[in-house]
Order: sequence, then structure tokens, then C-alpha cells
Amino acid sequence: IRSVAGWVLCQIQLGKHVSKGILYVVATPIGNLDDITFRAVKVLQSVDLIAAEDTRHSRLLLRYHGIGTPVMAMHEHNEQVVMEQLLERLAAGQCLALISDAGTPLISDPGFVLVREARRRGMQVVPVPGASAVMCALSAAGLPTDRFLFTGFPPRQSAQRQRWLAGLARGTETLVFYESSHRIVAALEDLVKVLGPQRQAVIAREMTKLYETFLQGSVGELLERVSQDEDQRKGEFVLLIQGIAPQDVDEVTLHTEPLLQAFAEELPIKTAAKLAAKITGQKRNDLYKRILFIKESKGVN
Repeated sequence: IRSVAGWVLCQIQLGKHVSKGILYVVATPIGNLDDITFRAVKVLQSVDLIAAEDTRHSRLLLRYHGIGTPVMAMHEHNEQVVMEQLLERLAAGQCLALISDAGTPLISDPGFVLVREARRRGMQVVPVPGASAVMCALSAAGLPTDRFLFTGFPPRQSAQRQRWLAGLARGTETLVFYESSHRIVAALEDLVKVLGPQRQAVIAREMTKLYETFLQGSVGELLERVSQDEDQRKGEFVLLIQGIAPQDVDEVTLHTEPLLQAFAEELPIKTAAKLAAKITGQKRNDLYKRILFIKESKGVN
């Protein structure tokens, strides 16, 4: 019965006879199990197979919505092997659904290689939109949303994370990234060091769940709040950092970049930072971080 339903779903989607199946990329709830669209439930009920990041986790959602479709695990450790099996099923005319543990697949989750290869082989990939932690956080944070930069998870080590932040420090767009509970304090400490304690930010924690919390304030204030309250160090986090105002990106800073690029290629970091500080009048420590980031991003020794 399910194979017939999947075949009908393919026909309805394309409106014509198909020799290959369809891969549906289906968004699922990020917490509250009711945050799923009618279309998503219908697709998950009708396809021949669901590829899920964690089958144990996904079966809770599927059981809640009365979905009995077979499930196959596809995660970062078996992605290459399972991908070929799924592509064979698609080529045989089956319709499949790809879901992650939570939210929209491929956003800091496995699945990219499957979607890329399916498209390369001329197969149809259909998105079924829905929940996304990034968009959920942006919609309620109260920070500018006309331009934003999502960067996934930052580096785990503090030194690397600071260099990573230094490369993003002068952006005018809202910066959005994920962080884990056991690194949230360290990440905030590095934000204070690199961006300064006054930069405005929002922490979105446990969104759509029982203990959903939005904390807003300066980075320094948020660090103090999270450090002092153990409950605010639990769960899943989205950090949103306000970009600098466009008027604060002065001409000197804009014209400094080519100079730093040249110095990074020709001089040791300390020498380059000291010389650039004399020429531009900017803080040597800030220039040091920027030159270090340039060297590492270009692989310059």
C-alpha cells in the first residue's frame, strides 16, 4: 500500500509519468512535536523510506504523528555507504524522505552529499519547509534581520575560536551561530575578548521546549548571567550577535585591509601589526588578530 501511495505522491508532485523517484527534504520540529506542517506529515506517511540522522530520536516523532514508514539511519559516519543505497532506490522509482534530528536538514546536519549527488544524477529533490532554529531565533531576538550571517558551530578550541571571531568582528550583519552547553561560557568569554563587552547579543536557549529562554543584553552582561546561573548553561543554544553600524565602518578601516593583506604576506605577525598600527593609528592588538586571521585563512607561514 505504501509503495502505491509513494508512486501516487510522485505523480502528483511532477504531474506526469516519472522513471525516477523523488527525494523529499523534510523539515521536522526543533522541540515541540506539534511544530510540523500538514504537508510534512503527509509526505512522511506516503514515501517508501525515511532516511533519518538518528532513528531512535526520529521514531518518537513518527510515532507521535502515527507515521509507520520504514526508517533507515543516515549520519556522518555512514553517509557515503547509505547514500548509494538511497540513490539506487530513487533510480528504481521509489520516493524517499530525508530528515535530521531537528529542524531543516543540511543546516549543520548530514545530507549535503546525498542531495548534491541526487541532483547531479538528474533526480528531483523537493524541499518541504518548516522549522529552523536559525529562523526561529532571528524572528524573536529583536536584532536586525535584513542581513544576517549563519556560521554553524564555531571552532571548539579557544585560540581558534578567537581568530575565527576576529575575522567576523567588522561585519555589519547579524551574526548567528550554534553552541553547545559545555562550551557556552567559553564562547561568551571569547566574544568579550574579541568583540568587547558592550556588543549587543541574544542567547536563544531550548526554543519551543518547556524551558525556552531568550536572554538579551551586552555580551558582558550575558556572560555574567550565564556564568552565575547553572540553568542557563543547559540545553541547546543559538547565539545572535549584532553587527556594527554601517557608519562605524570608517574609511580608514576599509582602506586598511589591502595594507594588512600585503603585510601578512611579507612580514612576521608582530612586525606587521606594529608597523600597521603606526601607519593607521589603530590598536596593535586588533591589527595583530586580523593579520593572524589573514595568514591562517591563506595558509601563509
